[in-house]
Amino acid sequence: MTRLIPMTAMALVLASAAQAETLRFGYAQNATPTVEAMQKFAALVEEKTGGEVTVQFFPDGQLGGEREMVEMVQGGALDMTKVSGGLLESFAPVYGVFPMPYLFDDQDHFYRVMDDAAIMEPIYQSTADLGFTGLTYYNSGARNFYTSKTPVMAVEDLKGLKIRVLQSPTAIRMTELLGATPVAMGQAEVYTSLQQGVLDGAENNEFALTIARHAEVAKHYSYDGHTRIPDILLIGTAAMDRLTEDQRSAVTQAAVESTDFHKTVWDDAVEAAATEAKDDFGMEFHQPDIAPFREAVAPIYDELDDTNAAVVDQIRAAGGA
Repeated sequence: MTRLIPMTAMALVLASAAQAETLRFGYAQNATPTVEAMQKFAALVEEKTGGEVTVQFFPDGQLGGEREMVEMVQGGALDMTKVSGGLLESFAPVYGVFPMPYLFDDQDHFYRVMDDAAIMEPIYQSTADLGFTGLTYYNSGARNFYTSKTPVMAVEDLKGLKIRVLQSPTAIRMTELLGATPVAMGQAEVYTSLQQGVLDGAENNEFALTIARHAEVAKHYSYDGHTRIPDILLIGTAAMDRLTEDQRSAVTQAAVESTDFHKTVWDDAVEAAATEAKDDFGMEFHQPDIAPFREAVAPIYDELDDTNAAVVDQIRAAGGA
């Protein structure tokens, strides 16, 4: 005898199934604390939604480079990604404030700005018409120059060097003002390009030396600290629209809490990466006088449009606490 499931029970089953969602999340190769923060985000999403929403990761560039993954989120083939704020400049001009050189006084200033919703929410929403928005940020450290042959101790040391930069118009312009030849390329190509002499150097945080093993092919790291560009956690508009109001709230809160977690593990991980690069790869670290570097790139601020100049003013006003 066939047992009939009562219609009310069937309706509940179907409603539950309809609410179950998997967010497809792709990202490129990343520092350990950032990977841990993204995993924390996934755990928090599942916890806060009672298992209704889960996150499926596609790590380490399985789906392509950062630009390709942003475009996949735009088209709905991917639900989420985490990319450099510098890359996003080519999608929304306001993100061009982050590659501006010597914008932040220090890490504390950076955190004050990034945690300020009045500054960041309009930036996160600037890509809404393109099919995605920002949820939160992760610290990606200070970007510094590293080179294969001689250290960068003065602006003159950069002249004529081919330096890999982010695929960002502002990063390209900064490098030109410093006298180097900027080469915009994806992270996956940098090691071989340094090894073969296609590049003379690059600029990134300390994790590039160890995770990407750039310390094997570049031996001088100069702490000029020209930029602090956040990583931005993105979600597609189509993905958010699939979620219920409660699920959207849970995802948003999980993102913010994952940033709080990231802050607790970031500094120790940076120190460990620098120690590993020195002890295991023979990397030499240098501390140039950055005043001449600041002076050399000052004209880039005169080239800002009114909108980005106003955001820069907001950011600078948050410094000096």
